[in-house]
Amino acid sequence: MVKVAIIGGSGYTGCELLRLLLGHPEVKVSAVTSERLSGSRISDIFLHFRNTELKFESLNLKTLTDRADLFFLCLPHKTSQKIVADLHKAGKKVIDLSADYRLKSAHIYESWYKTPHRFPAFLKKAVYGLPEVNRDKIRKASIIANPGCYPTSAILGLEPIMGLGYVDTDSIIVDSKSGTSGAGRNPAQPFMFCEVNDSVKAYGISVHRHTPEIEQELSGLSKKKVRIIFTPHLMPMDRGILSTIYVRLHKKVKLSEIQKMYREHYKKEPFVRVMKNGLYPTTKAVKGTNFCDISVFLDKRSGKGFSLIIVSVIDNLIKGASGSAVQNMNIMYNFEETAGLMTSSPSP
Repeated sequence: MVKVAIIGGSGYTGCELLRLLLGHPEVKVSAVTSERLSGSRISDIFLHFRNTELKFESLNLKTLTDRADLFFLCLPHKTSQKIVADLHKAGKKVIDLSADYRLKSAHIYESWYKTPHRFPAFLKKAVYGLPEVNRDKIRKASIIANPGCYPTSAILGLEPIMGLGYVDTDSIIVDSKSGTSGAGRNPAQPFMFCEVNDSVKAYGISVHRHTPEIEQELSGLSKKKVRIIFTPHLMPMDRGILSTIYVRLHKKVKLSEIQKMYREHYKKEPFVRVMKNGLYPTTKAVKGTNFCDISVFLDKRSGKGFSLIIVSVIDNLIKGASGSAVQNMNIMYNFEETAGLMTSSPSP
């Protein structure tokens, strides 16, 4: 039984993480922190929790390090840097759900997040926590940089064909749609009901901070520098991400060959489902689950233009955040990788 603490447990990802961990057979949640809600019963704040007596508490690393072996950090970007470093120095394992340790370059981090990285040496120690890519490294890691939600959908959609000579790596377009929970739980005008309901809008065009993260991981898979065009959109729904990815191919290939390639690549992956020919993934089918559903299509009319179209869907709060974090924990501690995660999406 591993003792865990959640640092910053009052947001959407912290809440979902607590839900998953409370049902995990190998875990004891020893602490959940929130500065704003310190002293409040979790069940009074999140009314769907009725199986815990835990209270939110203030962050005190000196006392918390004696109470937990593994720390999940669900803090805003820029605020995890020092806490991760302090916990690592104290000999604790850390899974950080912020972006503070995802990028390997301190310079790139500073240029996109507009703040210096104070612990660049720890960037090299951190493992990018996408199990389908880095499972062996995750197993040995003490610092996990949990992936972003958009990058998870994009990277899983592209992973099987990167580095095989098929893809024009300068032509990749990632067009993603996300529910509003991706913006977090703090109130802000752009995410109020009247602003979001019955409307769709693009945002962060050419400047979204997940762009270098996607490029970094795709470049690693391709063994060459990859540049993408990435455009996110805000959808009038609570949760879910659908990414439609357009790729120009160097080689002529049949759709059946690509589908076989995807199925072979992911056949041992418990949470990636390659759909049958002609089926379209939907966010509702993965809502509340740790699954990623993928379909591939070939545009035979495109000639030398865009020809491969990949559709990838995830729940942004689960496979895109908290579920992936639990999957990483399972790998780190040699638990069954699917432990605590094999839920099905409700319907309707």
